[in-house]
Amino acid sequence: MRAYTLIAVLILLPALLAAPLAAGAQQVAKVPRIGFVSAATSGVSSFALDAFRQGLRELGWVEGQNIVVDYRFAEGRSDRLPDLAAELVQLKVDIIVAEATQGVAAAKNATKTIPIVMISGSADPVGLGFIASLARPGGNVTGLSYSVGPEIVGKGLELLKEIVPKVRRVAILSNPASPVQPLFIREVNGAARKLGVQLQLLEVRGPDEFEGAFAAMAKERVGALLVVADAVLIFHRSRLVDLAARSRLPAAYSTRASVEAGGLMSYGPSVRDLFRRSATFVDKILKGAKPGDLPVEQPTTFELVINLKTARALGLTIPPSLLRQADEVIQ
Repeated sequence: MRAYTLIAVLILLPALLAAPLAAGAQQVAKVPRIGFVSAATSGVSSFALDAFRQGLRELGWVEGQNIVVDYRFAEGRSDRLPDLAAELVQLKVDIIVAEATQGVAAAKNATKTIPIVMISGSADPVGLGFIASLARPGGNVTGLSYSVGPEIVGKGLELLKEIVPKVRRVAILSNPASPVQPLFIREVNGAARKLGVQLQLLEVRGPDEFEGAFAAMAKERVGALLVVADAVLIFHRSRLVDLAARSRLPAAYSTRASVEAGGLMSYGPSVRDLFRRSATFVDKILKGAKPGDLPVEQPTTFELVINLKTARALGLTIPPSLLRQADEVIQ
């Protein structure tokens, strides 16, 4: 009887020893789940998403292998962002990566516990209550802010004035639904006073208001246009570029994508660089860092992009000094 018992033990022993190892392997095999929420569409954001994935790969995270990313796109409708962020919370993702001010706000309202990595998370993330400070964010939000401050809008106006030196009246196109609009408008008003330029503020919440805004520009005989950074306006950039061309208005934008679509010029942080760097925050949090302890970073790469084809169509000559400053000149 004892011999049979001994044989049974010897037979079962490998299985008994393997059981804890198998359980441990299952724990190790848990694949992190990242939620990504944006006001744009996958097509519009493809170049930026490629940079995000590249950043992940550089840190050893390969989508579909050792990490899963659930994407939610609002298709240009910021009002959908709260529901999309709530969906990601219900999926119990490990981290939410949120693009732009409205995306960050939606994610923060949806959860106080899931870490949030913001990309272009406002020019004033402290003032909007996203974080306590840049150095010590606190809470569950960290990542990259949009700019070193709203003064970037004033810089855009200065560059536009260099291209159209005789301009005296400039239209400012802005979305009043954006929580940072007052900051941008205050800054651009200060720049306008220094440049001796009069501003006409025109507010649009969506594409159905674009035609009316450009009709008002024509009525007021403005000589140039500055489009303030906003997710909705960036999403509908092709429509805005077309309306500016039809109105023969030199226009400055916040992202190179607008210039690639035919806009005259843009000045702002490199979107590709922001998306690539956001992967660093994802990596650190997955490895145990708390978002509240990770300092929020500001852009380090800014781009001036000029479209010479558009300049020629408008009868403008770009100063050689400005062309030398440009990071890219589209012929």
